[in-house]
Amino acid sequence: MQKGTTTGTSSATSTAPVPRSAGHIIVDSLVAHGVQRVHVVPGESYLEVLDGLHASQIETIVCRHEGGASYMAEADGKMNQLPGIAMVTRGPGAANAHVGLHTAWQDSTPMVLFVGLIPFGHRDREAFQEFDIKAWFDTGAKRVMVLDHAERASEIVAEAMFAAMNGRPGPVVVGLPEDVIREHVNPTLHPPIPVAAGGMTGEDSNALAKALAASSRPLFVTGGNDWTQEGADKLTRWLERHHIPAAAEWRTEGTVPFDSPSYVGPIGYGRPRPTHDLLEETDLLVFVGTVPGDVITDGFLNRQGWNELNFIVTMDPSLRGRSGGVSRQIVAKPDAFVRDLERIELPVKDEWIAWTAKMRAQQEQFAALPEAKPGAGAARMDTLMANLVPTLPLDAMVTFGAGEHTNWAHRYFPTHGYASMLSARNGSMGYSVPAAVAASLAHPGRRVVTIAGDGEFLMNGQELATAAQYGATPLVIVMDNQEYGTIRTHQERHYPHRISGTQLKNPDFALMAQAFGGYGVKVTHERDIPAALSAALQAIDEEKVFALIHLVVEQRVKAY
Repeated sequence: MQKGTTTGTSSATSTAPVPRSAGHIIVDSLVAHGVQRVHVVPGESYLEVLDGLHASQIETIVCRHEGGASYMAEADGKMNQLPGIAMVTRGPGAANAHVGLHTAWQDSTPMVLFVGLIPFGHRDREAFQEFDIKAWFDTGAKRVMVLDHAERASEIVAEAMFAAMNGRPGPVVVGLPEDVIREHVNPTLHPPIPVAAGGMTGEDSNALAKALAASSRPLFVTGGNDWTQEGADKLTRWLERHHIPAAAEWRTEGTVPFDSPSYVGPIGYGRPRPTHDLLEETDLLVFVGTVPGDVITDGFLNRQGWNELNFIVTMDPSLRGRSGGVSRQIVAKPDAFVRDLERIELPVKDEWIAWTAKMRAQQEQFAALPEAKPGAGAARMDTLMANLVPTLPLDAMVTFGAGEHTNWAHRYFPTHGYASMLSARNGSMGYSVPAAVAASLAHPGRRVVTIAGDGEFLMNGQELATAAQYGATPLVIVMDNQEYGTIRTHQERHYPHRISGTQLKNPDFALMAQAFGGYGVKVTHERDIPAALSAALQAIDEEKVFALIHLVVEQRVKAY
């Protein structure tokens, strides 16, 4: 029996269950759902829940900023079938956590954010840190619930977990008034609510088989955060057996492995030219776990013909975020779709073999590592990646947020499994370090690498203190070009010779890493990259600490 559960009997000798506080029941319910860790910034508004966590088997990760906590929870939701869990306090704490919630909303990530609230009787009186939780979060969460009745504590946890996972995954917000969670009630727990997975109907299967049989250049596009590794493996084998190519939605590489003969590259911002042309060249698109949104279609410009064959596999009946025509929607989670797809066996066409081989060759050329031997100039990301990639085990993971530094991860990092690339598809900066901490804690035996820009790093780099506190050991690469590079590039394009509001003056990030309790090294010359990388990896493996490489790359001209 799970901690905190009770069973009633009709025996005269049975004793009534001992009442427990609603705050403790919330923790018991999370345990019963299989939650392993929560990411918190503490607040007096939910002390009763923190007290319940004290003796719980759930690991409590104390973070340094609510944005870091919500990002860690969002990354946890990407890696697992269960929602990631964050807990913050009212008012300012909830405001700070909003960035992770927006990421979960746009990235379709299951996540539950618990927010401590003012006492029930203090509402609408401008109480300390009071805010309207529904007004703040209703448009950016699947559900916003408030625990106004202590006896419903376990039920609301079950509803929140279900809502986060059901249909198109996403974030759910649960408000916890501080007086209500202290009330004692019957501790019987609400059981987890099963989540429907859908699947292909007979008509769906026949329609897809017919479309594939008629196609000369089919293309699958994988995406979303609703896969298991088993489902990803099965799809890869089916694609390879049929010589059918698959591209990856922006920042979701790895579902079909980097080295698979069917993998033909990422589709999104900064995509290579071959995959840029894929949407126009294919005669059949099958999206699995995602939809053709604005990033994939270059701002709703590509693949807009209503007569084009577009099959969309998603559990979201509304097809939110979709552009272009829809030939058929298949209401299924990825694993359920792949289960049914395996029953479709078609003769392999020569056109499929040639089409896939052509696209695969272009991807291999694009992803080929540059020269590993360093030159004599300033430090370069190309050289660092050329030296790093050969050291990576097959199960290596990469995390990053937003900025030009992400291009090196997209192009060169060898992803070999689902959720081996964790990033923010809403373009949110500050995601890299919290996601790396979450990944390292969830997978302590794996090599976790984060690639951050100098601007992004200082948004949540303080979570390296969390890494040190809990033994997370990511390799953090900070590419320092002394500017918000992506915005500078847009500025150069639209306002040439007028650089404004994009330049930075940075601290010594290596010294910061050392101050936080990790290993740090600053590299300014390309020739020093191999030794610095070797020392950083050695510190991770032998000293069991995180390591940071501060890579100062060549600077662009600052002004005109």
